Order: sequence, then C-alpha cells, then structure tokens
Amino acid sequence: MIVSASYRTDIPAHYGRWFLNRLEAGHCMVPNPYGGPPARVGLSPGEVDGFVFWTRNPGPFDAAFEVVRARGTPFFVQMTITGYPRAVEPHVPGPEAAVAMLRHLAARHGPRAVVWRYDPILVTAEMDAAWHREGFARLARALRGATDEVVASFVAPYRKTARNLAQAGLAWRDPEEPEKRELMAELAAIAGEHGMRLSLCAQPALADTPGTAPARCVDAARLSDVAGRPLRARERGNRPGCLCAESRDIGAYDTCLQGCAYCYAVSGRSAALRRRAAHDPAAEALAPRG
Repeated sequence: MIVSASYRTDIPAHYGRWFLNRLEAGHCMVPNPYGGPPARVGLSPGEVDGFVFWTRNPGPFDAAFEVVRARGTPFFVQMTITGYPRAVEPHVPGPEAAVAMLRHLAARHGPRAVVWRYDPILVTAEMDAAWHREGFARLARALRGATDEVVASFVAPYRKTARNLAQAGLAWRDPEEPEKRELMAELAAIAGEHGMRLSLCAQPALADTPGTAPARCVDAARLSDVAGRPLRARERGNRPGCLCAESRDIGAYDTCLQGCAYCYAVSGRSAALRRRAAHDPAAEALAPRG
C-alpha cells in the first residue's frame, strides 16, 4: 500500500511530530470526511510500500524524512513552488527559500525523490500568461538539475476554492481551453530547456498539448526508482483524468494553516486554526471529527 501524506493538508509543514508518533505506533486513524466511521491505516514497514509527501514547506520535516529513509521505505516529495504574491499565498516560504529547500531534498535523497509542482495556475489581470511564463522560467532555471518533473494544472472552481478566492478579493478567471493549451505548451518548452518534463494533473481536456504528458502524482514507477526495486500498484485515480496509483491518504481537511487563496481543502483560515488548536500530536488521528 502507498500512503499519501497528504493532499488534504501539509503534514511536513505542520504535523511532523504527529507523523513520527504514528510511525512509532504503527498505525493511524483517518476520519471519514463524509461522516462515516474512521479508517485504520497501517504504517509499519511491512504494510507501507512507499510514501508520497505533499508540501509547501518541507523544512520542519527533515528529521522525519531521515526516519522514513532509515526504515528502508521509499518516498518522494511533491513540493509546490509558485512564487505567487502574498495576497494569494500569505503563509508559505518565499520562492528563494523554497527553491533552497527543494534542492536540499534532492541533494540528500536524489532528484527522483522530488517533484516540483507549479500548481494550481491562477490567472488574474495581474497574473496573466506573460507573468506566468516569466515566473515559471525563473523557477525552472533555479531548479535545474534538482528534479526531472514539474506538475501543473489550472485552478479548478471547487466550492471552497471559489469562496476562498472571493474572500481574498481576487478577480480571477478560468481561461478558455485554447488559451490554457497555449500557455501549457509554452511552459512545457521552458521546462524542457531545463531538463524537466511537464506533466498535467487531471487535465484531460488538455491532453493533446504539445510537450506535455498526463501526471501520475502518486507514482509507483517513481517509487520503484527510489527503492531500487519494482513496486506494483493498480491505477486508481480519484477524479476524471487522474492516473494516480492506489493509495491511502492520512490527512484531514481544514487543518492546513498556510491560507492559500485557491485552496480546495480548507473552508477558511478560522476553521483551520480551530482544528489546529484541537490537534493532539499523541492522538491516533491528525484531527478530531467535526
């Protein structure tokens, strides 16, 4: 079983002590976001084929990466770096600090152990196609040699996302497909110049964009490369166009404190602060129900 930690929250940034406690205990409990009974997820070495970590700030998790590595469990990190303004991403490391952290991970664990995410692409009057091309190119130059893949997608108008963007006062728009395809092709060409392929995360309408390929964010092949042995997992995406391998996510919604305006996993910063206050690093679950 592959364990995802977590696309529901940033465990490396905020919940490293809880994660280490659960590794020692050999399991965790995951609340059902739809109100059903919680699920037990085994975390002992014999039960976990590999971890996929999702983060904006891996710095606080350095010791946990070393523990996972010492257990012989392969992992890789999906790390988001966009360089967006503070009005959009108020509580994430700046791009220079984030680049340094990604390069540190690659130097310590290998470039196959890190994937850069330029995700999601948010289009506003100020952050137009030219802005994205320039910012993406700066980041790609800075990350050359540290990773071989960058994952991208456009903002999806989920209910929480739309509400959070409106509350942040951001007048954004969802571009038409030809405009999306043109920008993705340009970003793919830039990525290629810096030794990376650009993968599209759950963007089936853009599948024919030149220079791109569908993303497998939970990627058994990448974990196999990190492990140095084959790992097998069936494909089981969780939305149209998703080609991820089957996994179990151990995070909880409404627990990330970074306050990104486009977030789909948090209904608001006040909700995240309340759940963070109720968090117990010794508890079986990252957050209590409700």
